[in-house]
Formats: sequence, structure tokens, C-alpha cells
Amino acid sequence: MEQFIPEGSSVQVIRELIREASPGEVFCCREAALFEITKVALIAEKAADITIQLLDEGNYVIRQVSSKRRIDQKKSEHLNDRQLAVVRALEKVLQHCRKEGVQLIGFSDELVAQPAHLDPAEGISPFALDLDTSDVYRGADSLKKGV
Repeated sequence: MEQFIPEGSSVQVIRELIREASPGEVFCCREAALFEITKVALIAEKAADITIQLLDEGNYVIRQVSSKRRIDQKKSEHLNDRQLAVVRALEKVLQHCRKEGVQLIGFSDELVAQPAHLDPAEGISPFALDLDTSDVYRGADSLKKGV
């Protein structure tokens, strides 16, 4: 069902509308400020399967937000937006490692850090730091069947 949020609605009124909403319900408004308030209310109420739309004068959707429970999101072979953001953050961290002269070296399922000016071909420094990868990093050797 689709319903318009009345202009000038208070946060309390919007939260009550969201609380009473059924899954699949769509809330529409024409003011950007009201759209932003409704998004905050949607998050505060932790309501799933609700859509909020900002419409222009011709009733075209300018912006839209839909809520979902994370466990309800489809599993995919592709990384989702949140996962991509984490990967980008990791890439930035790795750029910082390079800038600060830290090299990362993978050994089977271990990842170690040592100063970049040391040549890993000459062996790993006894002061190399084992990284806690929280079981996220896996060496290619561990991907072989039977290992």
C-alpha cells in the first residue's frame, strides 16, 4: 500500500506511521527534509520491508530508500555494497602500509608484516609481526582439496 506523509508531520507521527506499517508498505513525500526525517525514523524503528520515496511535482520518484534485514538479503557470488566498502577501506590501509614502508608477506595461512626495505628473499626478520587476520585471510595452499 502507498501513503503520503503529510507535510509538517512531526517525528513522533512519522515513527507511529512506520510502526503501524505492514511489510511492503510505501511512504511518499514531496519535501527533501521530510524524506530525511522519515529515513531517520525508519532506522530508529528498525522496520523491515518498508520503502520511502521522495517524489517531484510530476509524481516521479527522485530518491528512494528501502529497508531490509541483513539476513533477508540474497546471498550472491557478487560482493554487496557494504562488502565493497570494506574492501575499499582495506585497500586504503594497504596504501598506508606502502606509504609507511610496511610490506605484507603471506605464508600459507599466515600474514606477516615487516619493514619494506628488508628483502623477503633473504628470510623473514625475527622482528616480523604476525597479523591477526581474524580467519579472513587464507593462503592459496589452504584452498586445495584435502588440505
